Amino acid sequence: MGNLLLRDDGVGVHAVRALREKPLPRILCAEIGTAVLDSLHLLSWADKILAIDAMAAGGIPGSVYSFGVGDVAENGAPASLHEIGLLSALRFLPPAKNLEIQILGIEPETIGYGLELTPAVRQALPLVTRTAREIVARWKN
Repeated sequence: MGNLLLRDDGVGVHAVRALREKPLPRILCAEIGTAVLDSLHLLSWADKILAIDAMAAGGIPGSVYSFGVGDVAENGAPASLHEIGLLSALRFLPPAKNLEIQILGIEPETIGYGLELTPAVRQALPLVTRTAREIVARWKN
């Protein structure tokens, strides 16, 4: 998830592209970008979801956070459909859908116009992809 045009906000998309270099068997790696509502068909198809996104939590840039979807609350109501995040999008799924959702959040340094990740966030990418692979491996066991 994230916006590639806003430097560290695109870290989730960069991570998915890195994961695709050595594909995970039977795992769909999807670039959602900022179009979370457009991904509802994927959310309704999946039984487990690993979302990777920038997350400003007050830590050191490049810090990696791993938590379940129930461990975080979304901030306020979106001003438009373009601002709907993962938690809001889940409300559009049928109530019987029981997804297991894990989130990897990466502390950004800069969210501003540009295509490149900052050095701190770029250096965190190997940890992000390794952690993603570990989570998927636990799900398979």
